[in-house]
Amino acid sequence: MPHSDEPIIPSDPTPPPLRDVNAARGRRRRVTRRDSIPHDSVGQAAFIFDLSRRAYPSFELFVFSLACGAILGLGYLLDSQAVLLLGLLVAPLMTPWVGILLAILTGSPRFLFETFMALFISAFIVFLSGLLTGFAARLIMPMTLTNVYTHSRLSVSTWFPELAVLAIGAVTLVISFARSENKPFLPSVVIAYAFYLPVSAGGFGLGSGLEGIWPQGVLVFVVHFAQAGILGLLTLFILRLRPSVRGIFLSVIALALFVWILFILMGSGFPSGAKREASVTPSVPATQPSALPSLTPSLPATTTSSPRPSSTSTVSLTVSSTAELTIPDTDTPTVTMTLEPAPIFGRVNANAGGGANLRETPGGKLLKTLNNGTIVEVYPEFQVLNSVTWIRVIVTFNGQRIDGWLLETTVTYATPEPNFGTPSITTATPTP
Repeated sequence: MPHSDEPIIPSDPTPPPLRDVNAARGRRRRVTRRDSIPHDSVGQAAFIFDLSRRAYPSFELFVFSLACGAILGLGYLLDSQAVLLLGLLVAPLMTPWVGILLAILTGSPRFLFETFMALFISAFIVFLSGLLTGFAARLIMPMTLTNVYTHSRLSVSTWFPELAVLAIGAVTLVISFARSENKPFLPSVVIAYAFYLPVSAGGFGLGSGLEGIWPQGVLVFVVHFAQAGILGLLTLFILRLRPSVRGIFLSVIALALFVWILFILMGSGFPSGAKREASVTPSVPATQPSALPSLTPSLPATTTSSPRPSSTSTVSLTVSSTAELTIPDTDTPTVTMTLEPAPIFGRVNANAGGGANLRETPGGKLLKTLNNGTIVEVYPEFQVLNSVTWIRVIVTFNGQRIDGWLLETTVTYATPEPNFGTPSITTATPTP
């Protein structure tokens, strides 16, 4: 049963008249809050007011957001997970996100606007910091940016673990905030991981001009926000916090909106990493090693009489990427022999980042990040872009062959190193 149509949620942290009238009872409720949550309407009103007062955004939110955004941008620039972890540790407490959930539960449009705008400004500060760092990255391109691509996309292999971590963080943050007056630092870091890392990556991609990062990073943030909102509201309901009449209506709208966001972004074309890999089709058939050359005899459709060949035959041998041996004799079949070149294999061995980025074109869209030790098949084809050599390779992933380009410096060759140049053609004419 809802306690009131008008929620007791202030627009500023000023004490309500209830505390003046029943201060002793309020103190007892705050002391025993860790053990139980009040079930009467008056007790829940005071309890929700106290939670909203603690969730009200302060100036510290924006200061720590600025520090967090600067460190995250530096972590992406250096492609360092350690620096990214440091940025998350200085992230602000995500209590405004809890305030959004409380405003939805109680149906307070003003409090919802204030907490939502505070969280939006915080995320925008982080985005601007990533944007400025992306502009700085233009001066030192090309470079390894594995972490930027990792945190700016959703893939089937990583989405379920991230969803599990996000669920634990959202549920733990709401329960810890409701049952204890201590600041929930650890679950707040988990929520900051889900919100700020993709936002900073999106800003970095926009500033650096790299394809496949902007706006994918911002869309990942929206997906994480919708998932956390659903889990947070369900947790408040499980804690038996009764919404007001307007809160029920606003909660239904919010849950429907969150589900719609997930359906649109994840069910109808959101560019996840797995879909991007599945859409790649090698444009050139892969070469396979063969033990013996293939002989293809062919007979002419009609046979005409002609003088017998002389005792001396001329044999023309052309050596190129495919060799053809032709013996001119009208009375005998023509034998065509095709020699397929032995494939050249290499191993990914990048000096930094633990791997290399496979791209659709030299410096173009990212197809997949290959870990060090991955075996690739190398084409005798290369391109030089901005004084950097790119080579064309094929990699087999989950039974699928993906064609792309790698930096030549990230590959060591298991077979003799290819000669990246114009193939020579040698013609020999032996006379038996």
